[in-house]
Amino acid sequence: MVHFIGAGPGAEDLITVRGAKLLGEADVIIYAGSLVNPALLNYKKESCAVYDSASMTLEQVIEVMRDTEARGGMTVRLHTGDPSLYGAIREQMDELDKLGIGYDVTPGVSSFSGAAAALCAEYTLPEVSQSVIITRMAGRTPVPEGEELRKMASHGCTMVLFLSTGLLEDVEQELAAGGYAPDTPAAIVYKATWPEQRVYRCTVSTLAKTARENQVTKTALITIGHFLGDDYERSKLYDPTFTHEFREASK
Repeated sequence: MVHFIGAGPGAEDLITVRGAKLLGEADVIIYAGSLVNPALLNYKKESCAVYDSASMTLEQVIEVMRDTEARGGMTVRLHTGDPSLYGAIREQMDELDKLGIGYDVTPGVSSFSGAAAALCAEYTLPEVSQSVIITRMAGRTPVPEGEELRKMASHGCTMVLFLSTGLLEDVEQELAAGGYAPDTPAAIVYKATWPEQRVYRCTVSTLAKTARENQVTKTALITIGHFLGDDYERSKLYDPTFTHEFREASK
């Protein structure tokens, strides 16, 4: 059996209970060493073999899984954050299907949730933004036609950018072309929930400058939108003048 597990955003105690249990039972762990906190390997048993996938190809990863399965062992494939976001798990599962190897997925806390926690922010503020766009800037790996950053930015809602820290000059241009004003609040969250976490608040027009000044070149999320501001409407759910299924409005 192969278990795909979300490692969480970084802190070793933010993995799920199920994920930690499976790590402790694994005969083999293949983890994304360039992104996953190595402290999570403290959950493994002494006899467990560990592979860092940072230098491996898909074919090499599958070979390790196949060999472990042939020996009757259990493999954990440990991905950063939640494996459904930029985790490249579909191609692995398709290969396992061809080999007749069973697998399942244990979700994890995404780094975009970790970034919100680091900011002490709510992405979906009433009358400010009720939608969150999770995307990235096109770079060496393109994005599908119709998902260019300026088109995503045209909605004006909360945005969280993965894999874009090294492209912030382009990000600024695309956000401006999509309609964000230069003074729109933004923030760079470096290694959310890790011990070395850092938060840099800025604006859309100063993202690149802020990253340069603080020597942030990778492993950061970019957040954009007025959810970072101070103006919003109170939630109707807890408004005493609002009636809902569990409470009558006060007069």
